[in-house]
Amino acid sequence: MVYCFHLAGFPKGLISCVTGKGSEIGDFLTMHPGVNCISFTGGDTGIAISKKAGMIPLQMELGGKDACIVLEDADLDLVAANIIKGGFSYSGQRCTAVKVVLVMESVADALVEKVNAKVAKLSVGPPEDDSDITPVVSESSANFIEGLVNDAKQKGATFCQEYKREGNLIWPLLLDNVRPDMRIAWEEPFGPVLPVIRINSVEEGIHHCNASNFGLQGCVFTKDINKAMLISDAMESGTIQINSAPARGPDHFPFQGIKDSGIGSQGITNSINMMTKIKTTVINLPSPSYTMG
Repeated sequence: MVYCFHLAGFPKGLISCVTGKGSEIGDFLTMHPGVNCISFTGGDTGIAISKKAGMIPLQMELGGKDACIVLEDADLDLVAANIIKGGFSYSGQRCTAVKVVLVMESVADALVEKVNAKVAKLSVGPPEDDSDITPVVSESSANFIEGLVNDAKQKGATFCQEYKREGNLIWPLLLDNVRPDMRIAWEEPFGPVLPVIRINSVEEGIHHCNASNFGLQGCVFTKDINKAMLISDAMESGTIQINSAPARGPDHFPFQGIKDSGIGSQGITNSINMMTKIKTTVINLPSPSYTMG
């Protein structure tokens, strides 16, 4: 990778790539006195880094529990398509994946039916077969997801599909009638399991979104732009998509999370500013000046 940067015109020695276990080299790299800035993408590790970094400028994109609020007037076909794209692409292993659906009770049955029909069409298998759903990144990740699923089952969630797992491969699963006392309502599975919470008011959906310790992205589906803007303003998340699933956006687009979802903002201008320190030089002339009195 470093060699490719050199071929692109970067001076030799400008970029270095150090590989190894974070437990072995992480503290050394992030606490070294020669480090002037730290940019990190991840989860709990980022919070640990922030506690050790001292006065070093930080830019962090961490976890998310991106909420999807669906109102009664929403185009449910559009919503279902975006839930599939937002919740199950990359097997749900995206910080900006839809992580919880908060849908008004009056349209919940219709929406769940439409999403289930699309889930049934997702292919499951190895990535070399170009499958829609492929194995999650590690056995520990699969075990964590299974723990969330078992907790939801014990507490009465409705399984729209049979839970199925082979090693690290987990079949897509939609969980309906999820309640706030279930872990899956709050914790980030980072896999192809999506909870649906039925709500009776917009305020209930906003409250659930804002009660989370995460605040990366979110989305609102409605045909009423005034309602959409009011809900967007009330949601404590870095970016809100209206009538579309959360997404990273183009490179120049500001990308940020709040609360435990991150520090600072990414995007070309934002990143350059974050890595820039301003220095001021004042030249005092013999004649009277503001600083001389």
